Amino acid sequence: MSEPTVVYRFKNGLYINLTNRCPNLCKFCIKTKWHMRFEGYNLDLEGKEPSASKVLSLLNEEMRAAPVKEVVFCGYGEPTMRLDAVLAIGRALKKHPQYPSFKIRLNTNGLGDLINGRDIVPELKTAVDVVCVSLNAENEALWRELLRPAPGYEQGYCAVKEFIGKCARAGFDQVTASCVQNTGADERAVRALAEELGAEFNGREYLDD
Repeated sequence: MSEPTVVYRFKNGLYINLTNRCPNLCKFCIKTKWHMRFEGYNLDLEGKEPSASKVLSLLNEEMRAAPVKEVVFCGYGEPTMRLDAVLAIGRALKKHPQYPSFKIRLNTNGLGDLINGRDIVPELKTAVDVVCVSLNAENEALWRELLRPAPGYEQGYCAVKEFIGKCARAGFDQVTASCVQNTGADERAVRALAEELGAEFNGREYLDD
């Protein structure tokens, strides 16, 4: 098997694979179906999570090779499981000579407050420009069925909604709440909820084998 990939290119962005850990085991997650691979990259860190300095070194190397429009915290795990690394990397990127020609985006399941035991939105505001939250359901029962949260996160649906609302009020460049299509969720209802919370909506394609 090839070496794990920490920073990878996709479309116009650089993506950061910080962790494989996640408190959800979503029915529609592709990391199991695709055997921890994406677009030819091996995203299985095998428990060896990269340091913030390692990630920054790899990012700088890639940016010297070719410009990017965004840098995204998005691998096969929940980035806020490593909040300190997200903050260190994001704050350093905001001092990069090419910034703000690129945006810094966080893709998250919205459980960061529960994971870290505090309101993390003010800290995130210092490190990222765009927040994309996986909402995926219009009610708590369906959210639990689809996202299959780990013990301790069963009440996470309310936390996700609160997180989206706080991000929307915090003044990020963009806040989006998404829903994977064709999972049983009512996309129109999820869109209405996202907009009620102050976020934009994104319907995401269901990826299969």
